Amino acid sequence: MVQKRDNSDGPQPVKTRCPQCRRQFQYDRAHPPKWLPFCCDRCQWVDLGRWMSDEYTISRPLTESDDEQQD
Repeated sequence: MVQKRDNSDGPQPVKTRCPQCRRQFQYDRAHPPKWLPFCCDRCQWVDLGRWMSDEYTISRPLTESDDEQQD
């Protein structure tokens, strides 16, 4: 008789969505990919390129209090 393995004690995959391409993907929490929160290194580079070309902006001017750490 073959028993089914119960994966409840092992690492559970984490399901998430890439903020760049919106593709759903999963990863092992014990070994997350180096490009998280993105699904791949390409999406990570696309996001960086958009910041560098000023496609993304901060919605309001920053103040000195924004620079202080929140405890």
